[in-house]
This record gives sequence, C-alpha cells and structure tokens, in this order.
Amino acid sequence: MEFWCELQCPDCRTALGDLAALRERYGDALDIQFRHFPLDKHRHALAAAQAYEEAHAQGRGREYAEAVLGRVEELERRGEPLLVEVARDLGLDAEEVDTALVDGRHLLVVDSDEAEGKAIGVTGTPTYVIGGELLDGSKSQEGLRARIEAVADRLLAGRD
Repeated sequence: MEFWCELQCPDCRTALGDLAALRERYGDALDIQFRHFPLDKHRHALAAAQAYEEAHAQGRGREYAEAVLGRVEELERRGEPLLVEVARDLGLDAEEVDTALVDGRHLLVVDSDEAEGKAIGVTGTPTYVIGGELLDGSKSQEGLRARIEAVADRLLAGRD
C-alpha cells in the first residue's frame, strides 16, 4: 500500500492513527510505502520531504515523519531549522540533514514521487493506493480506514 503524504499537512498527522491501526492489524503482511506529494500551499513541504529522505537514508524515516507531522504548526513558523532540530532530537546526523537540504541530493526522489502521484490521480493528501484503488482522504478521512481494510482483507485472502 502506498501512503501519499506531505509532512506539513495536518490531515496527514491525523492519518498516523489509521496507519498505526493498520500496522497493528496486518503487521508485515501490509507493506506501507511512504510517498511524497508536497502541496504548493505548504511552503516547507518540499524541504520536509527532502529531509525525510535523508532521515530514511539514515534508517529512521518513519520516526522522522511522525515527529515532523507532530509539529506541523511549528514547521509553518520555523521552517528548515525545525527539520534539522527534529533530526538532532532523534539522534540522526543533523548536519547531514542540513547539508542535504542545501545540496538537494534527494530532490530527484521527491520530484519523481510528485510526478508519479499526479500521473495516477493524486490531488491531495493523505491519499492511499491499495490494490490499484486510489483512496483520497484529502477532503474527508471518514470511513477511509474501513475501506482500506476491506481492500487489504480481499488482497491478503487471495494470497493463501
């Protein structure tokens, strides 16, 4: 399953509860892949996606994403210094995160995700793709986890 997200999106922060419930229910049987879809309305989303990629390269992408999403309002005010601070707080090489934001080493990954998202019909975040179905939670997340579970149950039942 793909989770199309951006790290300055309050709705993506809300979606963390659903992701935790899905991980608990399915464990490793449901591979949740984080995909970037930075929104123009969030001025630090592109930098946050690049910082995430550096955190991921250092083995702590998920923890980093959760920590940044937990501080979305602060990210709006503080921008890149907050991204580096979060890395430091998690014990990551914060200097390397800062350098990655300057040299753009992860920009291609983020741009590629965004282009792919647009190509498959992603228009906002959070959005999920599971079993070929695009489930848009950008307008409302009501009932979304149940829809994801129904598709996951169907897909996993077919693996037996």
